Amino acid sequence: MPRRSNGRQRRIAKIETFIHPEYPKVLFVRVHDDHGLVGLGETSFGPETVQQWIHTEAAPYLIGADPGRLDQIWKEINRLGIITTRARGAEIRGVSALDMALWDLYARRTGEPLYQVLGGLSRDRLRMYNTCAGYSYGVNRPGFLKPGDVDYRPDGPYEDQHAFLTDAGALAESLLSEGFTAMKIWPFDQFVSKSNGQSIHPEDVEAGVEPFRKIRKAVGDRIEIALEMHCMWNLPSAIQIARAVEPFKPMWYEDPVPMDNVDALAQFRQAVRYPVTASETVSTRWHFREMFERRAVDICMFDISWVGGISEAKRVSTMAETYHLPTAPHDCVGPVTFMFSVHLSLNMPNTFIQETVRAYNATWYRNIVTKQPVIEKGFACPPEGAGIGTELKPSFLKDRRLAVQESSK
Repeated sequence: MPRRSNGRQRRIAKIETFIHPEYPKVLFVRVHDDHGLVGLGETSFGPETVQQWIHTEAAPYLIGADPGRLDQIWKEINRLGIITTRARGAEIRGVSALDMALWDLYARRTGEPLYQVLGGLSRDRLRMYNTCAGYSYGVNRPGFLKPGDVDYRPDGPYEDQHAFLTDAGALAESLLSEGFTAMKIWPFDQFVSKSNGQSIHPEDVEAGVEPFRKIRKAVGDRIEIALEMHCMWNLPSAIQIARAVEPFKPMWYEDPVPMDNVDALAQFRQAVRYPVTASETVSTRWHFREMFERRAVDICMFDISWVGGISEAKRVSTMAETYHLPTAPHDCVGPVTFMFSVHLSLNMPNTFIQETVRAYNATWYRNIVTKQPVIEKGFACPPEGAGIGTELKPSFLKDRRLAVQESSK
């Protein structure tokens, strides 16, 4: 347990959590010190469960502790629950959100941007790719859209999930016009339910390949295309899909099989010609170490708000570097995680590319935080200001629908 303040050190005075019914899968966390500084964190999925863990298990350890003891605090609160390989575990998501808030608080205390506190810039700008999630994905309309879905009509220019299923070539042209040179799609997900991912019919393989064909016909090789597979397929089906996509030169295959068998992932990698990326669904350095040692991945992906926060993301990135592997942090969660991801990606020497969702940036992200990363011609600029450079908007905090829970001394 972190040693209590001796009168000269700062102390953690209060922890707040926020859940908003309009964004029901996201949990926001703020950590206050006794000098009036506030750090901001975030995680997602099952926010009520994570919130309960934070206030009943973690808060008693943290209130009154020195917030600057980042490594010691991470170790102590990580011991409070059983951390699993799956990043959806409530404990590791709570650890992630609290660690993010503590790093933001620490950087604000120094008056420097987070990327500077992490070790400074490794690049002056950061290449982005657009995940084609659209407004319909996740927060506003859970589920997967299919071509011919008569109940759905795009309500803005960035309904990119609908677009990659219906007019992928035009979508690629739109992304190129904004400076994006890479995109990610998941056209095979719509066929998983037919066999629970245990097989895929040749006709469905052809239908899943069609968006790749349209993109290459429209823009050639001017844009890279990543295939998201969402851990939904068994090994033979994943290999079958990957080989069908090979003629279109995919940027990578992401999470092709469930992440509960590293040998299967390694076998997939040996069977395909293009890079394998994994995995936003894995947490902590110990599980990434196993993937690296088994030579199961080419590109390391994690989500900061699920992997164990900035502390663990930095450790995983550095470990990946020792294997000469690049990183590509995940972002399809919320605006706070996105800001943290940009800071870390700007800092780490082995960053390959950073994910973003332009539909989110243009809509609900704006309703929550005061600032977002500036993206110009497909590249993110270093955020300005101390810490992560953004805060929860006053209008968001004043919303009567917002559910707030607090722990203090």
